[in-house]
Amino acid sequence: MTPGAAHIVVIEDDSVTRTALAGYLESFGYRVSVCAGAEAAERVLAQENPDLLIVDINLAGKDGLEITREQRARSEVGIILLSGRTDDVDRIVGLELGADDYVCKPFNRRELLARVKNLLRRTAAMRQFSRRVVQFAGFTFDTSARHVTAADGRQIQLTRAEYELLRAFVLNPGIVMNRDRLLSTITHRQNGTSTRTVDVMIKRLRLKFSDDPRVPRIFGTSHGEGYVFTAPLA
Repeated sequence: MTPGAAHIVVIEDDSVTRTALAGYLESFGYRVSVCAGAEAAERVLAQENPDLLIVDINLAGKDGLEITREQRARSEVGIILLSGRTDDVDRIVGLELGADDYVCKPFNRRELLARVKNLLRRTAAMRQFSRRVVQFAGFTFDTSARHVTAADGRQIQLTRAEYELLRAFVLNPGIVMNRDRLLSTITHRQNGTSTRTVDVMIKRLRLKFSDDPRVPRIFGTSHGEGYVFTAPLA
C-alpha cells in the first residue's frame, strides 16, 4: 500500500469477487477494506472516512441501494454500484439515490479501475471544495458566499442555477458530464425543463468568465457527450 493512498471499501457478499477485486486494487497501491455485507460495512464506516465505496446492489439484508441512500445523506463519498442485472431499473434508481457510477457484472477490471480513478479525482476536488475557496484560471471561487472574484478584483455575479452548475464542474474536474447529469444539479428547475437549458447556461458562464468556446480554458465541450471542466484547480 502506498503511503497516503486512497481508501476504498468493497462491500460484496461473493467471496471470490470480493477477494479478487481487493487484490487487484491493492496491486495499484490503494488501501482496501472488504466487507461481506452492510453490518460489517457500518462498523468500518463508523471508524473510517473512506474515499470510495464499491457496493454490490444485491446484498442479503440491507441491500446496496439502501447503503447508497444512507451514505449519500451523510457524505459526498464516491460510490460505485455493482450488479449482475442488466436491466435499467437498478441503475436508474441507484443513480437517483446518489451513486456516482454503475457497473454490470461480469466487469472488465481495467474499466472499473478507470472509473475508480475518475471518482477519486472527484473526491479530491471535494476536499479542496470543503476549504470553501478554490482558484482556477485567475478566478477565486468563494463557495460559502457563492460569488467569484476575477484577478482584477471584479465580482462575477452568479445566479443560483449558475452557481450550482459551476459547483458541479469544480467537484468533477476533467470528467465529461452529460446534459442530464448537469441539469440534475440545478435544484430549482421547473418540471419539463429541457436539457438544452444546460447549453444556454454554459453559454452564459462562458460569457461571464470570458471563456472562448472555440478555445475554451474552463468549460470544454466533448462533442456528442457533454461538457468538461478543464481548468486546473488550486
